[in-house]
Amino acid sequence: MHDDAELYRVAELYYVQGATMEAVADRFGVSRSTVSRMLQAARERGIVRISLSPPLDSRSELSRTLHDAFGVTVHVAGTSPSASDAKRLEAAARSAAVLIGDWFGDEMTLGVAWGTTTSAVAAHLQSKRTRDTMVVQMNGAVSARLPQMGQSPGLFSQMATAFEASLMPFPAPAFFDNEETRTLMWQESSVRRVLAVRDTADLAVFSVGAFRGPALSEVYSGGYLTKDAFREFATHRVVGDVCTVFLREDGTYADLDLNRRASGPAPHELRRIPRRLCVVAGDHKVPGLVGALRAGVVTDLVIDDRTARTLVRHLAGR
Repeated sequence: MHDDAELYRVAELYYVQGATMEAVADRFGVSRSTVSRMLQAARERGIVRISLSPPLDSRSELSRTLHDAFGVTVHVAGTSPSASDAKRLEAAARSAAVLIGDWFGDEMTLGVAWGTTTSAVAAHLQSKRTRDTMVVQMNGAVSARLPQMGQSPGLFSQMATAFEASLMPFPAPAFFDNEETRTLMWQESSVRRVLAVRDTADLAVFSVGAFRGPALSEVYSGGYLTKDAFREFATHRVVGDVCTVFLREDGTYADLDLNRRASGPAPHELRRIPRRLCVVAGDHKVPGLVGALRAGVVTDLVIDDRTARTLVRHLAGR
């Protein structure tokens, strides 16, 4: 049992001074999970009181504009005018982590697509004890060049640990060599179990992949795709992906050959999940985000304010 003075010092370091959980843990010689429990105790004892301020007018207007355009609930994460791309991602990831913590509870299943953005979200999740819950990997991550599945195992285990949930991995390639192999694998009982859990998830968390701009998404930079695939993108006006399923800016996807070899859920499958949180930071992701919004795969959007303004200008043709 920790006394109030100790809880206060931990909370001050984390909330006021902005130290990471790892830094606080090192300072006090405890584990990250202990720090999380101490912060929870500080909130329960009233040492920490969290209040929310109404959105700034500009952010509120951005949210309304995007809601009117696409019918989605928009959460705009504020950043400073000089914020770096990394800070913009951190702001969006923090906001998304808070929402997921609020939404995810007992007897629920959380579907997660791998990537840099969802990894950032996982890093900001606070521990929350849940009962009879599961985290399921929504798309395969193995590639011929990276058979170890890259960062994915850490991402999913981090999500599951935060909620004391069971973890269901998806040990499949991001893309199969051909459609026939995918069809055969989908008949395997172990794969069918993963697909069944994925399809009945209560909440999905994902981002939008981008293959143009200053920071390529991992699926485009990690050896998952051939030069022929990139040529196909140009021919068919592909602007990005959701769950490693590729989209045009108008939201169409069904006729793209590469999607027939993808392991991720297609938009019509993703739409079966009641709440679908898309987390986006970075102007280069705007065309892909437009495609995702037009495909109807997003119910809730977390976006940093600068990217939101770029999105509004893009929609207006400016």
